[in-house]
Amino acid sequence: MSASIEPETADPLGETSSVTPIRAFLGLGSNVGDRLDHLRRAVGGLDDATTAVVAVSSVYETEPVGGVEQDAFHNIVVEVRTELSADALLRRCWELEQRARRVRLVRWGPRTLDVDVLLYGDHQIDTPDLTVPHPRMTERNFVMVPLLELDPSLQDHPLLAAYDPDLAIGEVRAIGALPAADGPAG
Repeated sequence: MSASIEPETADPLGETSSVTPIRAFLGLGSNVGDRLDHLRRAVGGLDDATTAVVAVSSVYETEPVGGVEQDAFHNIVVEVRTELSADALLRRCWELEQRARRVRLVRWGPRTLDVDVLLYGDHQIDTPDLTVPHPRMTERNFVMVPLLELDPSLQDHPLLAAYDPDLAIGEVRAIGALPAADGPAG
């Protein structure tokens, strides 16, 4: 697979992107309640007529970032093919967070679920609600390690060239695959 993610499409901010699905990557994290169950339900909530889950990274346990004392996170990256526009995909992420009863009290505080659009095709987007590529992803091992697990060629992507695992924030520890819905939760 090349470092390019996707050919350009007409309107990344409209309701749907085009007839051709866009390859996108989402970062998910949880550190409140049943972390694995929150992640599992979110992945299940992505898969529908407009969006197909292509791959899910291993689950990584990471220490929180941002200075707020809280429990460790479980993080994954999910690759999807979607007909949704980038804006509509972001709204889907927010819906998943709401279903998990996320409460936003403190920036970088504890959360049942956090879902970020990391990459949306090869598009660069900068709106008040959405910046793609995610503006801090190359500074965070808990994003880049699972992303590169899914597609190591993204290391060569020009927009991700700033990533240096020795300088990025957060130690990550792989804890295995995301269990299926009937598997054990943690």
